[in-house]
Amino acid sequence: MIGLLQRVSRAKVEVDGAGVGAIGAGLLVLVCAERGDTEAEADRLLERVLGYRVFGDADGKMNLSLRDVHGGLLLVPQFTLAADTHKGMRPSFTPAAPPADGERLFDYFAGRARAAHAAVETGRFGAHMQVSLTNDGPVTIWLRVAPGEPN
Repeated sequence: MIGLLQRVSRAKVEVDGAGVGAIGAGLLVLVCAERGDTEAEADRLLERVLGYRVFGDADGKMNLSLRDVHGGLLLVPQFTLAADTHKGMRPSFTPAAPPADGERLFDYFAGRARAAHAAVETGRFGAHMQVSLTNDGPVTIWLRVAPGEPN
């Protein structure tokens, strides 16, 4: 699974002009399931998202995690993160999980996130979304847990 983390001072997702998820300071994470991913990869990615140290401590060093700062977490499904761009001028999305698997794993990931963290919002799988954010830093980090990767 892939997670593109963006440290934000605020972020929101709209579908058809209506807000479906919004947070203040925290992480906006674009989430993509790849072919072969299972709940094990989702669990490992969530562990990394919640524990990754991207927030400043008293000295301004990135030593604090989302858990440490009790920040918001906005999860947005985005299968295009799995794009294969090796050839041509149009991406191939065959590395992405089939839609049914992608939705199941995104829902699982979001459910586990809600059980582990207080402030979790989500976008809507399969919807055309408008995502707005104020990237803080900017800090943007790409995390990937490959199928079968050891913990």
